[in-house]
Amino acid sequence: MSERTLISPAQLGRTRGKIAYWTALAVVVIGFTVVFLGPLYWMVVNGLKSTAEFTQVPPTVVPDSLHAANYSAAWKVMDLARLLFNTLYYAFGALAFQLVLDVAAAYSLSKLRPVFGKAVLGMMLATLMIPATVLVVPQYLTVLDMPLIERNLLNTPWVIWLPSVTNAFNIFLLKRFFDSIPGEILDAAAIDGSSSLHTLRSVVLPMSRPVLGVVSIFAIVGVWKDFLWPMLTLPDPALQTLNVGIYSLARGVPENHLVAALAMASAPTLIIFLIFQRNIMSGLTAGSLKG
Repeated sequence: MSERTLISPAQLGRTRGKIAYWTALAVVVIGFTVVFLGPLYWMVVNGLKSTAEFTQVPPTVVPDSLHAANYSAAWKVMDLARLLFNTLYYAFGALAFQLVLDVAAAYSLSKLRPVFGKAVLGMMLATLMIPATVLVVPQYLTVLDMPLIERNLLNTPWVIWLPSVTNAFNIFLLKRFFDSIPGEILDAAAIDGSSSLHTLRSVVLPMSRPVLGVVSIFAIVGVWKDFLWPMLTLPDPALQTLNVGIYSLARGVPENHLVAALAMASAPTLIIFLIFQRNIMSGLTAGSLKG
């Protein structure tokens, strides 16, 4: 029994049906392309305009003349090399902590089945319904006077790394993938005398590359795009991230140079997405079905 569609196969086989189909497809594809790539194009192009052309009304879609020196000037004036290094340092530090602690938590909840494991998972998922802005004040008070160690974590990398570890979505994503791994594989490893830690390192992690890639991308992008938390907790200009540094240095900088700096700050995450977009989709759906 064939599925019912808006256009039947008979109508689609006719000339009029083919024209309607391809016209609708072209309109949809072009529309989504303009919506998603339009702002990126506008940002890159505005960074190539002169100051006079940038402020021109109505704006020009294609620059009259290209000023590629705007990008090099923005790189030097806004000290993007230092800001980029700081952001990479924080991002990969957060990635390391998430891969170690989130993987351990997800594997424990999935395969080790601790007491009250389902209750713990439920409470973790409940935190996803809390808006991030609501948590800013309690998190700030916590890092201002860290319990137990009684230390102020402001202007240290730990103020970025520690809050990023508690990512309930990544733990749930990893747990769903670990649930899809057949128990017979783990039983065979246990029969061979492998401990739980050795099984995780030698058996589970090599099979989990797609979902680990997704978690890695989420961890890096999460730190890269964050603005409010680094602005509150890293007031030292020498430790600021890209977004906070560009914001604090924006005064007195020409608008076209500022847009050029924003374009360069956005480029790394776009490149990561374009390179690993297949891995993102495969990792997100890897644990949805059990084979």
